[in-house]
Amino acid sequence: MKTKQDTLYVGSLAKGLRLLRAFDEAHTELSLTELAQRSDLDKSATQRLANTLHIEGMLEKDPDTRRFRPSHAWLQMAYAYYWSDPLVGQAMPKLIDLSQDLGETVNLTELSGDHIVYVSRLPCKRTYFAATVIGRRLPALSTSAGRAMLATFPEPDRNAAVESWPIKRFTPSTTTDRDKIRGSIARAARDGFAISTGQMILNEIGVATPIIGHDGRAYAAVQCSVSAHTWTRETIIRDILPKLQDTANAISPSFQGHRGSARPDH
Repeated sequence: MKTKQDTLYVGSLAKGLRLLRAFDEAHTELSLTELAQRSDLDKSATQRLANTLHIEGMLEKDPDTRRFRPSHAWLQMAYAYYWSDPLVGQAMPKLIDLSQDLGETVNLTELSGDHIVYVSRLPCKRTYFAATVIGRRLPALSTSAGRAMLATFPEPDRNAAVESWPIKRFTPSTTTDRDKIRGSIARAARDGFAISTGQMILNEIGVATPIIGHDGRAYAAVQCSVSAHTWTRETIIRDILPKLQDTANAISPSFQGHRGSARPDH
């Protein structure tokens, strides 16, 4: 990340981006006071920046409550991202086939610093709304996809990630013991896939296989989420994993030239 010491760093633009990042799934509409608090900016600067972003079409403002929320311009930016990421277009036909074959939720995830981000989501009939929305970021160490990708990195990089990357408890079953996470990633390195239970949602099992890049590392993964009431580890390995691996392997040859921007030391 650039700093203020960088001669090309534009502080005012950085502040505007901090304002935009104040919005998330739990903060969809914000007042000026709330924007200032969440962006750690003074209210005067927040007012000027929010007004500018509103005029430029990046924020909508309710005329009655005067609260701000993201505009459709954010969707236009997401649209531009999709066209810029070659992996999405290359993977989508294969992901659709996999989703129809399994009848379960299938996701394409990418490594984004110390998090994963869902760049494509193909839900099943039982999927709740939040699990259909692209762009959600989750701590990589807490997800099967993140562990599957990290498992392809050299051991020193894996260990550095386990020691320093963030962990967040989502359920009573979320693993927060870093030694146990290290062991899980070591098993994924040995097996070529990762399985996690109850990490994000109770009674949900996630299984992921890495999409190997040209350098032997994975910055993306194919992931499937199923109900623990319907599936067991044994049936997942027998009935889901081979199809998941076939899909990831089919995508891997076309995975050349991917941006690969994430690194364990970010």
